[in-house]
Amino acid sequence: MSRMTAVFLPGDKQVEVRSVQVPEPGPEEVLVEIKASCICRSDLSLYYGNAVISGGDSNQFICGHEPAGIVVKVGEAVTEFAEGDNVAVYLGVGCGVCGHCRTGHFYMCQKWKCLGFTMDGGNAEFLKVPARNLLKTPNGMSHLAAAISTDAFGTLYSACQKVGVDGRSAIGIWGLGPMGAAGVMAAKALGGRVAALDPIEERRAFAHDLGADLVLDPTAKNARERLLEFSGGEGLTGAIDCSGQPAAHDMALDCAAPLARVAFVGENAETRIRTSDHMIRKQLTVFGSWYFSIAEYDDILRIIRDHNVDLERLATHTFDLKEAETAFRMFDNRETEKAVFVR
Repeated sequence: MSRMTAVFLPGDKQVEVRSVQVPEPGPEEVLVEIKASCICRSDLSLYYGNAVISGGDSNQFICGHEPAGIVVKVGEAVTEFAEGDNVAVYLGVGCGVCGHCRTGHFYMCQKWKCLGFTMDGGNAEFLKVPARNLLKTPNGMSHLAAAISTDAFGTLYSACQKVGVDGRSAIGIWGLGPMGAAGVMAAKALGGRVAALDPIEERRAFAHDLGADLVLDPTAKNARERLLEFSGGEGLTGAIDCSGQPAAHDMALDCAAPLARVAFVGENAETRIRTSDHMIRKQLTVFGSWYFSIAEYDDILRIIRDHNVDLERLATHTFDLKEAETAFRMFDNRETEKAVFVR
């Protein structure tokens, strides 16, 4: 077990599968044998050489920030985890003592590091991480589902909570890739009525299969009229954009009811908020939602369990680590939705 296979993204659409040394955990660290690790749209920023999270060297760090697996070695100071535990891994490694870390928002820490961007990530056979970053997963949850439960489902669960999704909600979700599809699952599990919007027909059909109450092509002439009808005439109580498209932002803000809450999840450089129309007269609450607090994970697992959320449905393709070049090329070409390395 001295060497392992690992994937690197040096940029310019290059993918390198290398043999590297298996890391040795320190006193407060663990070694996880990775069984599943998802590809995320943000990984393409590394693939192209323009990382959305700066400060790392993609030639130096193994990529991948959505892993799950089995603990195979623990440091001498680790008491909460043991060899054989099934775990997912929280992507942000913080200092552990600042205010953000103490509330579970490791990714807000001024000293934080991110798996796959500024430290070694999970697209490898093994991963060394601080024990406090482990998320214990229940018996019966597959490693594939555990990996998807973090960045994809966990992020959208947190966005739904911030938007206030419950049984009285009429929610719009724009962009039905893996994140938006996870949002449909999370919002339905929380009791909301969901309108799902995407110009791609196959994505709309999948969202319908996942339980969306209404699916729409946002470019259709009657899309806004149908959203108004869906919401009972006043507008959506909440909206979540996963597309990052300014046109989707416009539509979400326009179709939101007075006092509604709107979350932007999809990465984007700019938007077009009309201050008077959206922020002042409608008194909308508009915010970004990036990830989830590690303190939310127990609730995430409870929702998955209580509502029998089948996260494996989000995985459209699986690959071996040695197929990484094919996996990233297909993902970049949108020939896959949620792609996952499995072992």
